[in-house]
Amino acid sequence: MSYSKKRYFVYSVLTLFIMSVPFITINENHLLLLSFDKLQFHFLGSVYSVSELYVMPFLLMFLFIGIFALTSMFGRIWCGWSCPQTIFRVIYRDLIESTILDLRKINNKQKDIDYSKKSNQLKKYIALVLWFIITLIISCNFMLYFIPPEDFFVYIQNPVEHSFMIIFILTIALFLVYDIVFMKENFCVYVCPYSRIQSVLYDDNTKQVTYDFNRGGKVYENGAKSIFKIKQWSNNEECTTCEACVKVCPTHIDIRKGLQVECINCLECSDACSTVMGKLNKESLINWGSTNKVINKQKISIFTKKNITYFASLFLCIFLAFYFSLQKEEFLVNVNKTTELYSKKENGIISNNYILTIHNTQDKDYIFDIRVENKDFKIKRFDSFELKAGEKTKKVLILETTDDFEKLKEKPSKISIEIFTKEDEKIEVTRQIAFFYPKN
Repeated sequence: MSYSKKRYFVYSVLTLFIMSVPFITINENHLLLLSFDKLQFHFLGSVYSVSELYVMPFLLMFLFIGIFALTSMFGRIWCGWSCPQTIFRVIYRDLIESTILDLRKINNKQKDIDYSKKSNQLKKYIALVLWFIITLIISCNFMLYFIPPEDFFVYIQNPVEHSFMIIFILTIALFLVYDIVFMKENFCVYVCPYSRIQSVLYDDNTKQVTYDFNRGGKVYENGAKSIFKIKQWSNNEECTTCEACVKVCPTHIDIRKGLQVECINCLECSDACSTVMGKLNKESLINWGSTNKVINKQKISIFTKKNITYFASLFLCIFLAFYFSLQKEEFLVNVNKTTELYSKKENGIISNNYILTIHNTQDKDYIFDIRVENKDFKIKRFDSFELKAGEKTKKVLILETTDDFEKLKEKPSKISIEIFTKEDEKIEVTRQIAFFYPKN
């Protein structure tokens, strides 16, 4: 199977997965959702409030380190096989323009479309309309990662009341039209910063699109001058200079010049070379392999010192994300002290006032209550209350000493309080709060 067919298969699987993720739920929670409306982050069926996003940094580190590790080992496989920009260009260029409307040939991406023909002009407008419809679908799917589907399809029926969402969808769609139709692969070459950092991440063990000049001969000298135009071509140099690899390249480069920032590892040049060399009963001169393997004929291992470091970093990110996810609290409690530090009664009893903000992040309604672990203190004021799912409220808490504070053997500066639900006392949150006394 050619690399192109493998890529199309990967594109189809990724597209179906990305389109389906917003509709997948676990225990009535979404697989992946960042809701700005409800201030929640859903990940693998767990729900985190925005104030609980201590897992997010480790997931982001895993993402970036993972991309660097993937690039270091397999080159720009992300660009050629997973990047939305590449997938969208394939849909527009290869599917709409080439396959459906026959405006261009898939095996010759260098030749511009002849718009002097009226039929081609009409086809161009048809291609734009088809692509705009697809971009609207893409934009709506993108919004489902921020607005749950059950809310999105209700909001979209009232566009006037949710004009910001509609404007956002149209903005993304218009940007994709401009990007894919007019910027084309120039986005990858001039805008995307990823191509600029590949030279830092690559080494001789990195898999990349490599032209085997040991077999094909050095077609270019110093990356510019054609040797074959200067000296006579010999039989031991297998490159036929058919330039099929050049014509099929979407970023308009000649891979025989060596590694270039424009190369996105789509491997279409390898398929083109395989077709030509196959007629001569020879293997392709362009392969997806490292310099050491293809050029130097060395055996390479994925377990190099650099890659082991990447593996250790990725494992540490996953471990820390998993560890902190276990620290997830069933509901949120924030304790603030009032402006009055303390009050002292005639019998020597000291009291402190607090404001508790309690947020029920669960999907059920609960009745909340509070208790104090230290027997030297008691709750002077706090009434149990019911809080509906997803709501939060503020309550006043007054703590005071059970006796004259001078008689206390120990005068702790902090006290532990437990906020729990009466339906299930295992659902509780413990907080350490400061208790203030007079200095003398």
